Amino acid sequence: MDIIFYKYQGTGNDFVILDNRAHQYDELTNEQVKFLCDRKFGIGGDGLMLLNEHGNYDFEMVYYNADGNEGSMCGNGGRCLVRFASDAGIKKSHYKFIATDGSHEAEIDFNGEVRLKMKDVVSVQEEADHFVLNTGSPHYVKFIKNLQEAPVKEEGSKIRNSKPFSEEGINVNFVEELDEHTIFVRTYERGVEDETLSCGTGVTAAALVSAHNENGFNEIDVKTIGGNLCVEFETINNTSFSNIWLRGPAEFVFKGQIRLK
Repeated sequence: MDIIFYKYQGTGNDFVILDNRAHQYDELTNEQVKFLCDRKFGIGGDGLMLLNEHGNYDFEMVYYNADGNEGSMCGNGGRCLVRFASDAGIKKSHYKFIATDGSHEAEIDFNGEVRLKMKDVVSVQEEADHFVLNTGSPHYVKFIKNLQEAPVKEEGSKIRNSKPFSEEGINVNFVEELDEHTIFVRTYERGVEDETLSCGTGVTAAALVSAHNENGFNEIDVKTIGGNLCVEFETINNTSFSNIWLRGPAEFVFKGQIRLK
């Protein structure tokens, strides 16, 4: 079977996208997804997404990790799928779509950046040297110094495969505070089992625990290896956050055709 695919990226977090509004990819297998995401034998991507029709929303987002398994919410993936939806003819000033963690809203700014509303966060587990919270995907957040030199893949893998997290996995974020309003984040992602250039739900988690206003509006600029993002949110208290928006670039890379066995 020959399929048409689209490649998009958001701050270096890259995705294979298939337009499944005609249901031609409903029977896509995990092995086929894994092949398409393979950087040597397939197209290459941190994940794969299907754009599905949905009667109550502008579209449905179905996300697969690079290992072929269906994944949890992906922030940069969601922003890229909104851009693809627009490019594919779904033109809206304000989008509403459904994903595995529930409904989301999104907008494309006048400068082309995509803003995605994330789920509210009502629980943050604070430990001696890290935080654990869920922003659509589970995240471990640890603040360190000299992040540029840190062995993120090695240390992230150890934490992700440690006893508390080994069964379901967790995304591991290392964070360095650059100033009161800016952080630098590097992320080891489960399902990819490697460091990615950026992780949308990860930078969101890191921004929330970096809030400088204990109550009210916060805006945190986030630097990643793949580019810059911004997280805006309302702090209710130190464990509850609402009106969370992830903003940044989402760009078309290329379109192609590939044969699936």
